[in-house]
Amino acid sequence: MALYDKYFLMKESDVADYVTAKMPDFFKPPRKLSVKEIGDGNLNYVFRVVNEADGSSLIVKQAGVSLRISAEMKVSTDRNRIESEILLIQDKYAGGLVPKVYQYDTVMCVCVMEDLSDYRLMRYALMEHKILPHFAGDITDYMVNTLLNTTDIVMEHKAKKDLVKRFINPELCEITEDLVYTEPYNDNKKRNIVTPENVDFVKKELYGDKKLLLEAAKLKFEFMNNAQALLHGDLHTGSIFVRDDDSGAPGAATRVFDPEFAFYGPIGYDVGNIIANLFFAWQNGNAAGKHAFCDWVLATAVSVIDLFKQKFLDGFAKNVTDVMAKTEGFAEYYLASIISDTAGCTGMELIRRTVGMAQVKDITTIAEREKRVKAERVNILCAKDCILNRASFTHGQDFVDALKRASGGI
Repeated sequence: MALYDKYFLMKESDVADYVTAKMPDFFKPPRKLSVKEIGDGNLNYVFRVVNEADGSSLIVKQAGVSLRISAEMKVSTDRNRIESEILLIQDKYAGGLVPKVYQYDTVMCVCVMEDLSDYRLMRYALMEHKILPHFAGDITDYMVNTLLNTTDIVMEHKAKKDLVKRFINPELCEITEDLVYTEPYNDNKKRNIVTPENVDFVKKELYGDKKLLLEAAKLKFEFMNNAQALLHGDLHTGSIFVRDDDSGAPGAATRVFDPEFAFYGPIGYDVGNIIANLFFAWQNGNAAGKHAFCDWVLATAVSVIDLFKQKFLDGFAKNVTDVMAKTEGFAEYYLASIISDTAGCTGMELIRRTVGMAQVKDITTIAEREKRVKAERVNILCAKDCILNRASFTHGQDFVDALKRASGGI
């Protein structure tokens, strides 16, 4: 049995021994451990370990030294340390809405956590056009509680600055800076993936639009320099688990996971990612003619923004500690800037998932070529509206109206 005193990338055959050595009391005897690698992302190796004797289980997540989609793209394994600590912080503020962390191994870069196999990835549920009635309430609880409580509005300022230092995440932030804020607008590293029928459209609407390029540049430096709150950093429907549950308990129907991109940045980045990924789901449902599902998606997008605003102001009033932040009118000013940023970030996510190297199955699995080409164009036009006119976005309906304008313009 390995001593695990030196890092190596584990295979399925290594993981049962690892768990037995590192967590000897977790699985009760008799033990008959089975291991399956279930990772679906680009960065990590995720193993589900099950004691077949009684059905108990856990997840072992190990950081590799390079992206699974590109061995040339090296990333720090410290991201799993960041993820483990972030989940503990998020559990403090949004208990029940994130998985429990059992242990983090600094040598093997392994996080051992709660198994949520009775949930499923939200992206796949949405691609089956499943309506999720609790999502807007759950995700706004999660975002308001984890984001507001890690700002200078609430935290003692030196304590907040200590967290900023602790969660500097330069390698993964660089991935975002490249894939979200740079390459989609110029293909400077020749990694964009553009549907052939849309090559000229992309050249005109993205690479050749100087006004858009200027606004994208502004948003990039806002992302890089506004240490506003402790973000999830990659909050899309592939980082959320869902299931049917009407109990109303926190996390009963929704769990957020995978915060390895976490760092201190602008709140609108997390919120905008949620809206953009709802719009991807709408595109998939629209292509399939699922009208009731599409109506639910649009109503949910409105609710996400409007509930976020309501809960944020309520939380601000209850938890604000900074003397100047208590100034009359400041809460509304602060929130308005977040919603404007949200619109800009919605647009950035729509564009990067349409032409960038990390695309989404909601769009790429649209079977009819003509419908996929149109969906991509709608994404880009909606995104441009969100970015160029972000200062005018104030309510959830503004986001949906942008999507409708783009859809009607083709």
